[in-house]
Amino acid sequence: MQSAVTDRIIIAAFEVEFARLHMQARELIERTGNAALYRNGHATSSVAENILRGAGVIEQTFGGITANLWDDPFEWTLPETLSTTDRIIEYLAEVEKTRLQAFNFIAADRDLLTEIVLPSGLATPLIAVLTKTLARAAEFQGRALALSRQFADSKRSQVVA
Repeated sequence: MQSAVTDRIIIAAFEVEFARLHMQARELIERTGNAALYRNGHATSSVAENILRGAGVIEQTFGGITANLWDDPFEWTLPETLSTTDRIIEYLAEVEKTRLQAFNFIAADRDLLTEIVLPSGLATPLIAVLTKTLARAAEFQGRALALSRQFADSKRSQVVA
């Protein structure tokens, strides 16, 4: 008979990766500061917008898993609503809480094979939903990090000039 620890190896790996994204998002928002949160670079969006889109993907998935609420969090993640680092960090904490609650519902790795019905009506294994969510959230975070680095490089070049 397997122990509870070995029954959750894949789940634990997902938890680590989602927690890592959460911490990195918090740190990036804190480093960015209020003045630069919504400053656009050469891209069409800002650091804050990309962090919020990534968090929104996570919130939508885990809200869907726990309460079958697949609402797009776009409306409550607008810059007018989340205008400061503190408000964004509060929102990230809410998303993290939702994610943690959802993982409490997943008892063992075998549960990852359970199919859930997405808003499109397509039944998809939970592991595929989590993998796609993790990838999409990481992509948005990568964009935010790239913009942050672009702004830092721009500041350094202005100081040197």
